[in-house]
Amino acid sequence: MAHTFPIARKLLAFAARARRNWLLRHQNGFNFAIHMVGIPLAFAGVPLLFVTEWYWGVAAIAGGYFLQWVGHRVEGNDVGEVIPLKRMLGLPVVAVAPQYANPAERPADAT
Repeated sequence: MAHTFPIARKLLAFAARARRNWLLRHQNGFNFAIHMVGIPLAFAGVPLLFVTEWYWGVAAIAGGYFLQWVGHRVEGNDVGEVIPLKRMLGLPVVAVAPQYANPAERPADAT
């Protein structure tokens, strides 16, 4: 008897979509590389909040996010955590940098 795991399939499909979206938004080599430093640094800050002086954890989280912000500024798109807030406020969003966007999806003024 074969067992199916619909929840696992849905989770795997979600993970695959999230990975494709992340790779689409990080196509610039510098942005990708600086994220490989910034993401672990920000994650490491959370346990640092509890095992050392609090300011080391805060500095690691802020430094990690700062590196990621710099990467997105270089690539030319918005930081992922800001996109939902901007959409909620009705502000323009640049999810994928224009130079990497599908030509059919590029804004008219982007060449």
